[in-house]
Amino acid sequence: MNLEKVVFGFFILLAATLNFGFVIGDIDNPEHHNEFELFAAVVVSLIATVLKFGDRTQIGAVHLATSLVADLQLIAAAVVWAYAANASVSGMTPHLMSSIVSLAAGALFANVVSVVLLVAETVSFHRR
Repeated sequence: MNLEKVVFGFFILLAATLNFGFVIGDIDNPEHHNEFELFAAVVVSLIATVLKFGDRTQIGAVHLATSLVADLQLIAAAVVWAYAANASVSGMTPHLMSSIVSLAAGALFANVVSVVLLVAETVSFHRR
């Protein structure tokens, strides 16, 4: 068993599951979406991105692209949350919460693509 592949797969799946956990619930209800779960999703997604830098294959490039998309959308969601919590006069509105969850849902889609790539790569692997 290759420990590097285990760690790589672990962080890809953890990024997707944390993201899914944050997105699930009523889109406009802040009580259904935990800010610490969003923070954890951002951190794990960034770690997964760093792990993807070493692969020089075409599928590695697509893995990196999906991870960068997820990072960008999760960071944007965190920025909107910070704005709503600290700078917005009206605070967290259903509209802002919907925007945050929508951005995180886009990141979730990128994470799902990454997981599908990981599974496809694993299935097509031939022992030498």
